Amino acid sequence: MWLWYDWQAAAVADDEGVIYDHAVWDGFFDQRALIERLHSISSGGLTPEAKLLQERFPEAKALIHGDEQLPSADWPLPSDEALEAADNAATEMARQGVARAAGDPDRRLEHLLRASDEMRATFLTMEARLVEWVGLFLPEVRFGKDRTALPKLVGDCESLSMLAKALEVSMPEEGPSKSEWKTLREWGESTATFRGKLDRLENAIRELSEAHLPSLSIMLGPLLAARLCVEAHGRMRLARLPAGTVQVLGAEKAFFNHLRTGAAPPKHGHIFMHPWISRSPRWVRGKIARTIAAKASIAAKVDAFEGEPWTQIMVDEIDQKIESIKAANPKPKRRQR
Repeated sequence: MWLWYDWQAAAVADDEGVIYDHAVWDGFFDQRALIERLHSISSGGLTPEAKLLQERFPEAKALIHGDEQLPSADWPLPSDEALEAADNAATEMARQGVARAAGDPDRRLEHLLRASDEMRATFLTMEARLVEWVGLFLPEVRFGKDRTALPKLVGDCESLSMLAKALEVSMPEEGPSKSEWKTLREWGESTATFRGKLDRLENAIRELSEAHLPSLSIMLGPLLAARLCVEAHGRMRLARLPAGTVQVLGAEKAFFNHLRTGAAPPKHGHIFMHPWISRSPRWVRGKIARTIAAKASIAAKVDAFEGEPWTQIMVDEIDQKIESIKAANPKPKRRQR
């Protein structure tokens, strides 16, 4: 006994194709109701007509229209008018799907983060070129770790002598020509412009991440929270990942190298960027990474299932736990011979 159904009808038939009962829905003029039915069927649900016939024939096996197991029968197929309504409803479903995708915070975070990574790579290349270029003419300049002000400074200076005076170094015996200095100055302006664009991109990431991942953002910072979300391919999937997977997100190459060659497994992935790990002694980073990953997994679940967002008090408790781990492990353990 078979229970055949599609979006507008259902029928019960035996192996010979003899129909015992059928039910037809004629409300396809209501597009909203039709769309709900199509959504239900796409997720594997039964229509009201199919449920009704299944109650009458509980032994019948329910199969959707088009399944090859169904016998040939005179199934109650939709009319041309009903098919046209279904086509219009399918078009509207596609339009709604595109609209939802456009507003999906996970997709928006991915585009923002990828754009930020690409722009940062370009900015760092331009900044390094500018530093080398300026150092060629002013070898006495020492930037150290802080070179952020150089692009704007170069762009604001009318000549190399003005730049040398601003940097408090002596002028070289031979400087650039006017056209070369103009090019160098424009390079500095462009580098400064890229820096401003990068800052605005990262601010947009922070704003969206704090709204979409409030608990994870307050724990790890919005930029790292956004990176974990993108690496996991969405907030809901991140919430469903075990803590051990969250711990090594971003270290896939090292992990698969461990599986392939037997090398030491990675202790952390992107979460290493957090000061809790990166500024801790080497021998406790693994312990701290496991603790942070476990807490981050809980925070992701709170965000995904819209629980009460975490507060700074909860983050301070995690900080105290990490400090206790450091205090309990002041020195590396001796290796067993």
